[in-house]
Amino acid sequence: MKNKFKDSIDNANVYDAALRTPLEKQINLSKRFKNNILLKREDLQPVFSFKIRGAYNKMKNLSDENLKNGVIACSAGNHAQGVALAAKILECKATIVMPKTTPTIKINAVESHGARVVLHGETLHECFDRALVIQKKDGSIFVHPFDDEEVITGQGTIAKEILEDYSRPIDAIFCCVGGGGLISGIAAYIKAVKPEIKIIGVEAQDADAMTQSLKANKRVVLDTVSLFAEGAALKQVGELPFKICQQYVDEMIVVDNDEICAAIKDVFEDTRTILEPAGALAVAGVKSYIKKNNVDSKTFVATASGANMNFDRLGFVSERAEIGEERESIFAVTIPEKPGAFKDFCSLIGKRNITEFNYRYSSDLSANIFVGIGVQNFDESESLMEKLKKASLDPIDLTHNEVAKLHLRHLVGGHAPDAKNEVIYRFEFPEKPGALLNFLEHMGHWNISLFHYRNHGSDIGRVLVGMQVDKESKEEFLEFLEKLGYTYINETNNEAYKIFLGKNHF
Repeated sequence: MKNKFKDSIDNANVYDAALRTPLEKQINLSKRFKNNILLKREDLQPVFSFKIRGAYNKMKNLSDENLKNGVIACSAGNHAQGVALAAKILECKATIVMPKTTPTIKINAVESHGARVVLHGETLHECFDRALVIQKKDGSIFVHPFDDEEVITGQGTIAKEILEDYSRPIDAIFCCVGGGGLISGIAAYIKAVKPEIKIIGVEAQDADAMTQSLKANKRVVLDTVSLFAEGAALKQVGELPFKICQQYVDEMIVVDNDEICAAIKDVFEDTRTILEPAGALAVAGVKSYIKKNNVDSKTFVATASGANMNFDRLGFVSERAEIGEERESIFAVTIPEKPGAFKDFCSLIGKRNITEFNYRYSSDLSANIFVGIGVQNFDESESLMEKLKKASLDPIDLTHNEVAKLHLRHLVGGHAPDAKNEVIYRFEFPEKPGALLNFLEHMGHWNISLFHYRNHGSDIGRVLVGMQVDKESKEEFLEFLEKLGYTYINETNNEAYKIFLGKNHF
């Protein structure tokens, strides 16, 4: 595929709408990871994301007649705001189709630029279908968020700015990947001008459509996607971005939610800015790459692609950031039930910060404790684990146990000896108004012996449920799970559950 983007990016003028954003060294992050880490601050754009570049470049190249008919787009966030602002500057009508579940703050942000918002359905797929119906009716122009040459060209101006602002060698540029428009524009330009610079894409775990597609050498459609990094959560990447990435992207990295939360905290500590999860993907990718390859004294650029964070998600980010940064370890330990045992345990911990401590009397002989401990790094966590083992406290590292992190830390309280035939399942479902009620209405006839749900600002509702299922109804229960339509994980044998809340009866 011939690189036809270099000249068009050089000639693109997006600055009637977009800002030329700074390229800033991350002082704390660079020192900690012994590399020169630079942040391209697209979060400083008027709509707090890079999307204004592509939207404006697409729309300013439309004919007067097309502008007269207006534009239409479907989006739940950043692209919607980019199209709305571009339309305001170009003085054309804009209609944005958004899911009914879109937070009010995002709807208000789009309407503040004069765009008309149409709320339809619950998914972007439904919004896309509705947008096409409206487009056919009023003759407006559809502005695609990523699968469009002029949109990709607009995003590519980021790469041009990076090279103009940093004349010394750059080893790699890291980009978040959703549909692929951002990384396509950056990769096409960089490989035409400085082909020695690596282009590395970063995706969230369970939303890695580009990673899977490049491995399969074809566009893959994911069955489901994790919505935590909603700005980059798509089931399928664009056709044109995929072709560009096949040719120019050197590597893909997948990071988990804890790593994303830690990256948000890292950027905050350097800039006092709070990125949205998708906006912090590139930073999480830089850190993962450095750890994996054990490199130092290199120069890496990370694109801070957006800062449209929902405020109610901050609690979840804060809670998980320490684990993602390996600054908190979670253990289950067993101490003797006798006077002075707790004091002896604390002396083993030393001056380390105890971030959480949950205890309940369980027998005359021993007590099970759920404890969070502040550490400096993974090595300190391992050495602490060995110290607890030598003290015969039977420690179990629960730091990466999802049930422990999401539920048990809020539930630790004792066993239920009368809960016969108890099975434990973890369920995930799209978080929206009425979602929990809808979940409960589908729970079948089995007695619920344990239930934990906590709304912490994520787009995924997470529930831990204990149900009493006897052997005779086991087959019926398994059929019920398949028909339920939600993601489910059997946690009956989870060691954290066994220690603190119950025993395996199934």
